[in-house]
Amino acid sequence: MTTYKKESHIRSLLKGISWRIVATSDTILVVLLITCLSGHCSLEDAIKIGSIEFLLKFLIYYVHERVWQRVLVNKAVSQKRTLQKTISWRIIATTMTFIISGSVLNAFDEIALYIALTELFTKFALYYLHERLWLKLPLGRIRQFFFGKKR
Repeated sequence: MTTYKKESHIRSLLKGISWRIVATSDTILVVLLITCLSGHCSLEDAIKIGSIEFLLKFLIYYVHERVWQRVLVNKAVSQKRTLQKTISWRIIATTMTFIISGSVLNAFDEIALYIALTELFTKFALYYLHERLWLKLPLGRIRQFFFGKKR
């Protein structure tokens, strides 16, 4: 188990960028899949939704990360805590996906809902794995490399 230490803003930004790359790719694929299944296949809409999400969610993800940084500092980061963080982010992000999808598609209907619900499941797994991976990467765990100690 990793003990969470105070981390830099740069780390939160890097983590946000890596997450948004994964998440935006997933969003574009999910939007494309759902719109194609509904008979209104649109790569343009998929890219538009993904782009808007990238920008808006990057900012909100950063704030979410910093809030959780304060919650977790000097605490052991168990799988349960990662799950709690994942759930809190999914509530925020899935709600935003529904609103963004509905706005771009000009309808807050079942298509926007299917996009948000599909993303709920795909991103839940991806986000959890992303969090656990960042805990294992040197940038994901704040180590005292300069003092020769690993914690």
